Amino acid sequence: MKTKEVKIINQGLEDEMEVWGYQPCLWKRILVGVGAVCSGGLLLLLLYWLPEWGVKSTCTHTSLRNAHTLLLRTTDEFKQWFRAKVHVMSAPGRKPFDSLDPQPTAQLPNGDGEHGISEGHHGKFAHREPVQIHCFTHHSTKYYWNDLIQNFEFYKGLEDVKVSCASIHSDHSSGLSKTLQDYRTLFFGENEIAVIVPSLFKLLIKEVLNPFYIFQLFSVILWSAEDYYYYATAIVIMSAISIATSLYTVKKQYVMLHDMVAAHSVVRVSVCRGNKDIEHAMSTELVPGDVIVIPANGMIMPCDAALIHGTCIVNESMLTGESVPVTKTSLPSSGEEAAMSYDMEEHKRHTLFCGTQVIQTRFYAGELVKAVVIRTGFSTEKGQLVRSILYPKPTDFKLYRDAYLFLLCLVGVAGIGFIYTIVLSVMNKVPAKTIIIESLDIVTITVPPALPAAMTAGIVYAQRRLKRVGIFCISPQRINMCGQLNLVCFDKTGTLTEDGLDLWGIQRAEGGSFSPPESDAAKESLVDSPFVACMATCHSLTKIEGELSGDPLDLKMFSGTGWILEEPTEEETALHNPIMPTVVRPPKHAVPEANQNNPLTQNMDLSELSSCEIGIVRQFPFSSALQRMSVVVRKLGEKHMDAYLKGAPEVVASLCKQHTVPQSFTETLETYTRQGFRVIALAHRQLESKLSWHKVQNLSRDLIETNMEFLGLIIMQNKIKEETAGVLCELRQADIRTLMVTGDNMLTAISVARDCGMVRAHERVIIADAVPPKDFHPASITWRYTENPAQTIKDNQTVEINLEEEEEEEEEEAYDKQVTQQEQSYHFAVNGKTFAVITEHFPQLIQKLVLRATVFARMAPDQKTQLVEILQSIDYTVGMCGDGANDCGALKRAHSGISLSELEASVASPFTSSTSNISCVPNLIREGRAALITSFCVFKFMALYSIIQYLSVTLLYSILSNLGDFQFLFIDIAIILIIAFTMSLNPSWKELVRRRPPSSLISGPLLCSVLTQILTCLVFQVLAFLLVRQQSWYETWTPQSDACNVSSSSPSHSLNVTSPHDHKNIRNYENTTLFYVSSFQYLAVAIVFSKGKPFRQPSYKNWPFMLSCICLYIFLLLIMLYPVPAIDSFLEIVCVPHDWRVTLVIIVFVNAAVSFMLEILILDIILWRLVFRGNQGLNRPTECPSASADAPQEANNHWGSSFLSWLFCQKNKPPSVRYMHLALKLQDDADWPPRPSTVTYASEPQSHMSNPL
Repeated sequence: MKTKEVKIINQGLEDEMEVWGYQPCLWKRILVGVGAVCSGGLLLLLLYWLPEWGVKSTCTHTSLRNAHTLLLRTTDEFKQWFRAKVHVMSAPGRKPFDSLDPQPTAQLPNGDGEHGISEGHHGKFAHREPVQIHCFTHHSTKYYWNDLIQNFEFYKGLEDVKVSCASIHSDHSSGLSKTLQDYRTLFFGENEIAVIVPSLFKLLIKEVLNPFYIFQLFSVILWSAEDYYYYATAIVIMSAISIATSLYTVKKQYVMLHDMVAAHSVVRVSVCRGNKDIEHAMSTELVPGDVIVIPANGMIMPCDAALIHGTCIVNESMLTGESVPVTKTSLPSSGEEAAMSYDMEEHKRHTLFCGTQVIQTRFYAGELVKAVVIRTGFSTEKGQLVRSILYPKPTDFKLYRDAYLFLLCLVGVAGIGFIYTIVLSVMNKVPAKTIIIESLDIVTITVPPALPAAMTAGIVYAQRRLKRVGIFCISPQRINMCGQLNLVCFDKTGTLTEDGLDLWGIQRAEGGSFSPPESDAAKESLVDSPFVACMATCHSLTKIEGELSGDPLDLKMFSGTGWILEEPTEEETALHNPIMPTVVRPPKHAVPEANQNNPLTQNMDLSELSSCEIGIVRQFPFSSALQRMSVVVRKLGEKHMDAYLKGAPEVVASLCKQHTVPQSFTETLETYTRQGFRVIALAHRQLESKLSWHKVQNLSRDLIETNMEFLGLIIMQNKIKEETAGVLCELRQADIRTLMVTGDNMLTAISVARDCGMVRAHERVIIADAVPPKDFHPASITWRYTENPAQTIKDNQTVEINLEEEEEEEEEEAYDKQVTQQEQSYHFAVNGKTFAVITEHFPQLIQKLVLRATVFARMAPDQKTQLVEILQSIDYTVGMCGDGANDCGALKRAHSGISLSELEASVASPFTSSTSNISCVPNLIREGRAALITSFCVFKFMALYSIIQYLSVTLLYSILSNLGDFQFLFIDIAIILIIAFTMSLNPSWKELVRRRPPSSLISGPLLCSVLTQILTCLVFQVLAFLLVRQQSWYETWTPQSDACNVSSSSPSHSLNVTSPHDHKNIRNYENTTLFYVSSFQYLAVAIVFSKGKPFRQPSYKNWPFMLSCICLYIFLLLIMLYPVPAIDSFLEIVCVPHDWRVTLVIIVFVNAAVSFMLEILILDIILWRLVFRGNQGLNRPTECPSASADAPQEANNHWGSSFLSWLFCQKNKPPSVRYMHLALKLQDDADWPPRPSTVTYASEPQSHMSNPL
C-alpha cells in the first residue's frame, strides 16, 4: 500500500509545516451535501471548524504536483491545521532570477538581456514560451512549486541567489530594465505590506460561527419553543453586547495596525535603469535587484536594501526600539569581507531596513547615494514583524485546554441527564414534543451560556488595573499566563542599569605600562595626545539639526574631551575633493601647556590654533561580531594618515603589538570589570605616507586594524537603577528565578548580577568557556570558578591556567567542603560564543546548564530568543523584560514579554510599561495571579451554578415539574450574572508570595473543591426535596391549596400530577422548596469560591460583590420569611407554612456552614498543605527549605502528608515539570557541577571530564 506523500515546507524555520496534496472528489462532495441537508447545516459547521475533516471528506489524496487543495499542519506543539487553494500562474520563466535572454551571450548584469520586446498576446514576454507554475498563498506568503526539489518554496529576495558583497557591486549596481522588473513582479508581487481590514460583515460571520455562539443560538431556539422568552431575550442581548464588543476590539486593532503600516508604505522613489538613466516610480513597483537613489534629505525606507554608495544616518527605532541614530556605510567591495555571501544579519551595518527612517545621507564629489533592493513586501524585516502580529501563535495555556476538558465533563453529565429525562418521560407517557424539548433543555442547563463572558470579565478588570499602574496590554489572554511566571529574563543596559553611561575616568598606557587613572580627559596637557585624538575621532556621531546625535557611549566619550565636531555642507562636499568630510577640533581656549609660555603662541590667531584639527577620512562602523570600530583620520598639516581603534579590551589587545600592551593589562581590566565598570580600550597606528585618500576608501578594515599601538582604557560607569535590587529581592522571595541576558562583557555582567542581588555574596559563579572544534581537536568547555583570584578569566578566549600545586590542593579542599552545600551555592555564567558552541556540540548539556545559569553575556538577539525557547522546553513559564533595543524576538517568544520602550517596537511585545524600570514586573505578576485565581473562581462558580440548576431540574423532572420561566430569569440574571461579574473585581494582593497559583483546572485541590461542593449541594437539595414531602401539611398543590393556614385534618399524600390549571406543573411545594434552597446555594458557593489572600485582596474589600451578596441574602430571606403575594406570583412560588420556612432557613445556613468548612478546613488546610504543596515552589529545586517548624509538628505533618499522599496516589510521584525532574536527577550526579578548571570534551558520547589543568 502506498504511503501518503507528506513534505515539509519552511524546514528549520519558525513556521515549519507539513503539507499534503488533495484533489476534489465528486462522490464525496455529494455525500457531504446530503449530510449537510439532513443535519440542517450542522455538518458544514463541523467541517468549517475542523479544516482537516473538511478537506478529507470532500477530496482524495494526490501528489503535491497535481494537487488542487493543500492541507497544511504546523510542526510545533500546537499542530494547527490550515487549508490552501492551489492556483496556476503563467510566466515566461520558472524562477524570479532566471535570465529572460534566449541568447545567454548578450546578457546584461543582473540577468537582463538586450533584445526587442514585442507586445503580443503575452505582452512584454511574447518571445518566450510561457510556463505554468503552481502556487498558493498562506499567511501573506506566496509559495511556488519547484520541480527540482519536488516541493513548494518561497522566495525571500536577492539573498536566494547567494550573492557575494563584491558581486552586488559588480553585477547588481546598475539597476534592472523595466522588462526584468515586470517579470520579477510576477513572483514577488507589489512591494507593499498590505494589512487588509476585514469588513464588519466578514468579522461578524467569523465571530458568530464560533462554536459557543452556535450553542447559544441552539439554546435560544429551544427556550423560545418552551415559551421562555424573557431569559432567551436576556441571553440574546448579552450575546449581542459580547459580539459587538469583540467586533469593535478586533476592528480597532486591525485599523491601528493598518494605519501604522500604511503611514509610510507607499512613497515615490528614484530608480536606476541601466547605468545612467534614473526614473521616478512608486515604491510599490520595486522588486529585489532594483537600484534606488536615497535622497539627501532622507526618506522612510519602503524595502530592505543594501547600501552600495555613500553613507546614511538612520533612525531604526521602529524596528529595534533604539532611538539612537545609526550610521550605515556601503557594502565592502574588496578584500575578504567582500568575498563573503551577503547576509542581512551579518551585514546589517550596511543594510537599510524597511520602515526605518533615513535622516540624512553623505556622499562624495557629487556621487549619488545608492542601494540595491534585497527584499520587498512581507519578506522584509518590518513585514515579518507585521506578519507575527497578524498571525500570532495560539496562546498555549493549560487553563484554556482544561476549560474545554471541563466543559466536556459537563457535556457528559448533561448526557446522563438527557438519557434520564427521556427514560422518565417515556415511562410517564409524556408527549414526544415535550420529551425532546425537556431532554435538550437539560443540556442547555448543564453547559452555562454566560461562561465565556464571565471568564473574560476578570481579564478585562485586570487589564484596567494594569493600565492604572502604567502597563499597557495588547494581548489580554496573556495576563493569566503572567500569574504562572516562574522565571524572568532581564536585559541589562537600560533595564537593570541606567540607560546612559558616565565617564568615570581614563587610564593611559605609556611605554608598556599603565599611568595612574585620570578623571579628566579634557585637560589642556592632553589636547595633543593620541589618546584624546582617538576619543575625539573614533565614533559614529553626527549632527542632526545642529544637535550631536549617536550612540550614548560615543556621546559621553566625545563630550568628555570637550572637542567640537563640524560637518561640511552639501555645497562644500560637491565643490571640493572631500578629504575631510567631518572635522573635529579642540575648543578655542585649549592650547597645549608646552606652548603656553611661548611668546609666539600667545598671539596665535585662529588659523594657527586650528593645527589640532583632525579630519575623519574613513569610518569602519562598530560591528557586534568584531566588537570594535575604527577610523582613518588626517591631522591638518600632516602628510600621513592615522588609524584609531576602539572596542572590547580583549579584542583591541589582540590587535596590538605585544610590547605596547602593559603586562598588568589582564589584572587591571579584571579589577574594573569586577566592580561593574564598562571598559573600552583604544589603540593607534600611523599609516604609510604613500596612502592616498582614494586608496584608503578601498582598503579592507583587516589591513588597517592590525599592528596597532595600545593607548589605554576608557572606564565608563553604568549605574544600577534604584528600583532594581528591591524588585529582584521581591522576585527571589516569591521563588521566581531571575536571569540576566545582555550583550555586555561577561565580568561586567557578573558584577552587576552581584550588585543587584541576582547572585548573592556567598554564591560562586562558574564561567563556562567553550571553544569550537579546530585542527582535529574536539569542541571543549573549560569550567572556571570566579572566586579564585589566581584565575585569569577572559571573555572571549580560553586562557591556559597554570596553578601551583599547593593552590590546586587548597582549591580541591575548598571544593570538597562546598559539595555538601553545593545545591545553593553556584551559578553558571555563559557568553554568546560558548552558548553557540554548547547548543551545537553539547546538546545533552544545554538543559543542565540553563537550569543553574544566571548570567548570559555577549548574547546576540537571536540567541536571546533561542535561550527563551530552551527554557520553555524544560517547562519554565518564561517572562522577558527588555528595553526593546535588541530584545524584540525574545519579547515575542516569551510567555510574557514586557517592553520598557514606548516606541513602535513595543507592538511586538504583549505588555509595554510606561515606567522605565523593572518595578512593572512584580505588578504584572501580581495582577496575573489575581486574574488567574479569578478565572478559576469564576469557572468553579459557573460550573457549580450549572450543576446546582441541573440537580434542581433533575429532581423536579422526577415529579414531571420544572423551574418556572421567571425563576430561571431571577437565578440567571439577578443572582448569577451580578455575582459572576462582581466576584472578578477583587484587586491583587499587595505582595508576591512563594506559593504559586495552580495552572490547571484538572488539579487535585480544584477538583476536590468542586466535587465536595457538588456533593454538599446534592445532599441538601435531596434532603429538602424528601423532607417537604414528609411534612404533615403536604398535598398535591392546587390553586385552592392553602398550606399557610393548614388545618389539623389528615392531609392527602397523593402524588403530584400535572393539573389542568398549570400544564407545566410549576407551582408546587417541591419547586418552591428547591428554588429557595438552590438560590442560597448559589450565593454560598460564590462566597466560598471567592478567595482572597494570598493572591487577591479579601472579598470584604470588594464592595460591589459584598453589596450584591448582602442585598440578595436580605431579599431572599425577606421573601422566604415574609412572603409578598406579588413577588410570589411573579416567581410562581406557592405559600408554605411558617415553620417550614424556618426549617428552610436552618437548612440553607447549615448548607453554607458545611460548604465553608469543607473548603477552608479540608481543602485549604489539610489537602493543600500536606498533599499538593509538593508540586508548588520547586522552582529552585536545589534550594533547601527553611527549617523553622519544630520537630513534633514536622513529624505530624510528615505522617499526615504520607497518609494523604498515599490516599491521593501522590506518593513517590515524579515531578510533573521537566526542570524539577532534571534538578532531582542532578542532585544525585556526583560530577555536577564540574570541578574547578576541568575541561569537558565533545568527542565522547558521554561528556568526559579531564583532570584539572
